[in-house]
Amino acid sequence: QVQLVESGGGLVQPGGSLKLSCATSGFSFSITTMSWVRQAPGKGLEWVADISGVIDRTYYADSVAGRFTISRDNAKKMVYLQMDRLKPEDTAVYYCSRGGRGSGPRGQGTQVIVSS
Repeated sequence: QVQLVESGGGLVQPGGSLKLSCATSGFSFSITTMSWVRQAPGKGLEWVADISGVIDRTYYADSVAGRFTISRDNAKKMVYLQMDRLKPEDTAVYYCSRGGRGSGPRGQGTQVIVSS
């Protein structure tokens, strides 16, 4: 059974940083592309970043490139999203997903609020 559990969200001031974590189980993590997606209040799901399996190639949405970093720990079956220089428009519920572009199962999400 595929399980994904996000954590690490919270309230942060503009310009601040947060690191999101996603614990996974129930599938072959090391060979699986993982992604982060987000949903802002009143908006649809937006893809944020991918990290491929095996070679850890990363891809980012233009809106977060240069500010966010996706990474993974295959031994721990974890995927992370380091978010720096946060902006109010980054406010959203963030989900990790099995598969690229948020194409697969997601967790319950973790709320990020960027506000002064």
